[in-house]
Amino acid sequence: MDIQEFVEKSIGHWRSQRSAHHLAFGHFEAVQSEIDITSVSTEASEVVELCKTYNIDPQTVASPFRMSWEGQSDWEDSEAIKGNCVLIPVPDPVQPRRGKLLRERGYAEEVAAIGEYHFTDDGTFVLITAYDRVAAEEKIWFVNPNVRCRVSLIKTSAGTGLVTASFSSEIRQKSQDADK
Repeated sequence: MDIQEFVEKSIGHWRSQRSAHHLAFGHFEAVQSEIDITSVSTEASEVVELCKTYNIDPQTVASPFRMSWEGQSDWEDSEAIKGNCVLIPVPDPVQPRRGKLLRERGYAEEVAAIGEYHFTDDGTFVLITAYDRVAAEEKIWFVNPNVRCRVSLIKTSAGTGLVTASFSSEIRQKSQDADK
């Protein structure tokens, strides 16, 4: 698996069920979400601007995409969890199964972030992102073309303590247009 194949397999509308353990609060959270993953042109202004932020040549990126999500948590009577961000893979020219992932909005902190990714021999996508206060490690793998799993760990910035651990199962939803 390489990043282009991973992104291509990820494009679509997904329903997600996430179980999260917030160790710092001693709390368990269940979140149901709808996630849309769409391709973005390498020439799109948000891709070019994010590349400039990190001094990355836009010609070196592969398969930029946008994730948007809307969900509901059982933690509090809070508003819907919603947002979107552009993600830009930058494959390593020597080791194409490794690279950087530029994020317009981070997973653990809502700031622009850059992470390091690689693929394991079984095709699992592993992303490690260091933020100011914490570090995030995400693993995503496909069970089949329409089911994928995600494990996320949020650790202290030193990597010595675990703050949150979560597991998500994501099922691709059939397009309404495909039925016509």
